[in-house]
Amino acid sequence: MTDYKEIIEEFRDPTIDSWPLMSSPGPILSIVSIYLLFVIKIGPKLMENRPAFELKNFLIIYNASLIIFNIWLASLVTSIDLSALIHSKGCRLQNHQLSKNGSLETKLSKAAWWYFFSKIIELLDTVLFILRKKQNQLTFLHIYHHSITAIFSWCYLKLIPGEQGIFIGIINAAVHIIMYTYYLISALGPKYKKYLWWKKYMTLVQLTQFGIIITYLLFTLVMDCGVPKVLTYFFIINTVIFIYLFSNFYKKTYIKHKKV
Repeated sequence: MTDYKEIIEEFRDPTIDSWPLMSSPGPILSIVSIYLLFVIKIGPKLMENRPAFELKNFLIIYNASLIIFNIWLASLVTSIDLSALIHSKGCRLQNHQLSKNGSLETKLSKAAWWYFFSKIIELLDTVLFILRKKQNQLTFLHIYHHSITAIFSWCYLKLIPGEQGIFIGIINAAVHIIMYTYYLISALGPKYKKYLWWKKYMTLVQLTQFGIIITYLLFTLVMDCGVPKVLTYFFIINTVIFIYLFSNFYKKTYIKHKKV
């Protein structure tokens, strides 16, 4: 029987433990708990008798910043030989396979931390909805997705050996470039609404992403990449939940609405 504790200790970078929010699950669980308390209870109560904030300039800067960040994150794929990752022992890149100019292991680990940190920053999406009194966007889908994704990314950085989070991170970054571009255009004002005709396709892109992620996770099981199977099953189950929730949202928003 595979000793996953030994695998994790062999492959993971122990310096990650000293990075902000990475010493234990306590900080990320506290952040998510505070987030849930605010968006479910405190936030709506605070804004109940207050006018909505406009926040136009902040939204433009916020969305533009996340677009730039995700472009940088997605650009890392140009420095990685993904075929080497697939065929290497333990599905782990060796230093000479990361880049022709030397190892990118430290760079990739730091990028993974920034990816994780961005999921904490993205919790602001919900806070901004509350401050702008966009109650129709405070769905279970939205809150569950943001909460689990933050925990999901922490687990990958902390527990998964090798570079198994690279592929998922790049796919997710590409999707977020599209998503925050939509939000940026929307923040510019009503006169730009005509450029948002592709809104429903954004949900289809999300669903495609989840399909690719499940395929990839199943692939790591088949290739026996040394990833703890209990974690992979957890990620697969949550991705299936995402597919169900996003599919249900698409059906209710676009298919049933169109029939009416």
